[in-house]
Amino acid sequence: MTGPTMNEDYALLGDLHSAALVHRAGSIDWLCLPRFDSPACFAALLSDESAGHWTVAPVSGGAAASRRYRGDTLVLESEWRTPEGTVCISDCMPPRGDAADVVRVVEGLSGRVRMRSTLRLRMDYGHIVPWVRRTDGGIEAVAGPDAAWLDTPVELHGRDMSTVAEFDVAAGERVPFVLTYQLSHLPRPDRIDAAEALRRTEDFWTGWIGDCRYDGRWSEAVRRSLITLKALTYAPTGGILAAATTSLPEELGGSRNWDYRFCWLRDATFTLQALLGTGYVQEARAWREWLVRAIAGDPDKLQIMYGLDGRRRIPETELPWLPGYRDSSPVRVGNAAADQLQLDVWGEVLDGLHLAREAGMESSDTAWDVQRALLDFLEGNWAEPDNGLWEMRGPRRHFVHSKVMAWAGVDRAVHTVEEHGLDGPVDQWRRLRERMHTEICRNGFDAERGTFTQFYGSQGLDASLLLLPRVGFLPWSDERIRGTVAAVERALLDGGFVMRYDPEADGGVDGLPGAEGAFLACSFWYADALAGTGQSERAQAMFERLLALRNDVGLLSEEYDTRLGCQLGNTPQAFSMVGLINTARQLTGSHTATSASRRQQRLHG
Repeated sequence: MTGPTMNEDYALLGDLHSAALVHRAGSIDWLCLPRFDSPACFAALLSDESAGHWTVAPVSGGAAASRRYRGDTLVLESEWRTPEGTVCISDCMPPRGDAADVVRVVEGLSGRVRMRSTLRLRMDYGHIVPWVRRTDGGIEAVAGPDAAWLDTPVELHGRDMSTVAEFDVAAGERVPFVLTYQLSHLPRPDRIDAAEALRRTEDFWTGWIGDCRYDGRWSEAVRRSLITLKALTYAPTGGILAAATTSLPEELGGSRNWDYRFCWLRDATFTLQALLGTGYVQEARAWREWLVRAIAGDPDKLQIMYGLDGRRRIPETELPWLPGYRDSSPVRVGNAAADQLQLDVWGEVLDGLHLAREAGMESSDTAWDVQRALLDFLEGNWAEPDNGLWEMRGPRRHFVHSKVMAWAGVDRAVHTVEEHGLDGPVDQWRRLRERMHTEICRNGFDAERGTFTQFYGSQGLDASLLLLPRVGFLPWSDERIRGTVAAVERALLDGGFVMRYDPEADGGVDGLPGAEGAFLACSFWYADALAGTGQSERAQAMFERLLALRNDVGLLSEEYDTRLGCQLGNTPQAFSMVGLINTARQLTGSHTATSASRRQQRLHG
């Protein structure tokens, strides 16, 4: 490969249990097995080739001349054009059966091309070299709990602690490779046929995307985002990851490197809106059920994130043997932010469960009992300072967005009783809702500057303030909202995209060194805000600029560095893809209105 690796260089494969990142030079540089959150067996993404990779490419090297997904699927096709001929590699991870498989098929299109496969398995995030032995048709690798098999018709040999094959492929010829993983104490899984696996993978994704109900102006981008969102879903539980990776930095060379291979409660409402609004009721129901299971128990112990299966303990540790993506250290696994107090999460969960109920998804007494318990907690704690939705590692503050989301949780409870007839102390909740609204407007709004602020008394702003009308706190027509949109535009736009907040405002609110890129989800919220305040042409122009940031296969990371012109942060990022879906729906008039937004429309015309 030439030049430094960038997030844009990677395409995604997935089987609804785990995911692989494939570099445009033909190298799989990231793969965790058997689950998204398992230790990586290919970790070159956070180091170099010594940490594990699997490269299949022409011996002459270089990046693929072009690549694409095969239609609306997760079958990746990468094409090299060399002086000797043209070759295409088709990669996929077929939907999980008894074991995890990665399938790579080399096909000659013209001429005769010399190819090389280099497999360097390194278990435990590049830390462990497995024991390898030959088998009939390939090799077997074992290290502790992990076992893997590589099957191929070409001859394999060992070189520099790797398994290498060199072979020629002529026009019309196909050479398959299948890497299979299984826990080492279990029997070897049955071999699969590579060509059949490609067909089965294509059929699965084509069938799944066929249920998409969005047919607006940006159909291609929405379908690709939905496929990516589905690929980040852990099928056994319905949980949806924030991203497929850990420790991709928010600033190159910096320390803002976090593990995102977990499920954030905050994403619930946004994700439910995207899924329900495009026809994916089954996925929305699975996500809602994961949500209810994860939060069941003591509401005092509610966490902002959980493991794929709803587990609570996500201890954060560092891996000192990995230098990090482009020397951005430390590399972290686990996430200590799971222990933070973020009051907005209670509101997001209540809002999400209310949205599901309004969409006609059957509910249960247990779900309402859980909501009542969350409301009891909010009533006693909404006035406390917290760490905010951006997981500030500085002192707790009275963040305005947190207060507004607490208000939204109470508001949804009132309307659940009023509109769905469930039992609850509605008069008490009405009084609490009014008291909260009054305090937020009094302490969270700076009349001199004409804007809501990041926290009570803050001189800084926060892109999350753009969400106040979305949850029905105030209508888009309110001058306080219009002033806030204008203030965010003045203070947080960076190269035309939106920062989450200014890290240096108020003496450094997040308690961390360094800076970060523009946050892509916030930039989608800004497009929504422009549309909400009647600036439809600017909103569409902003959305088109965001679409142009996608890489060649339609993926977005968490952030964008406007100076370097590259994506930053973990990738692909569910929050960014969800933002794309919801903004596309809003701009084409196909968004799903919540009861709160409908009430605002009725009250304010």
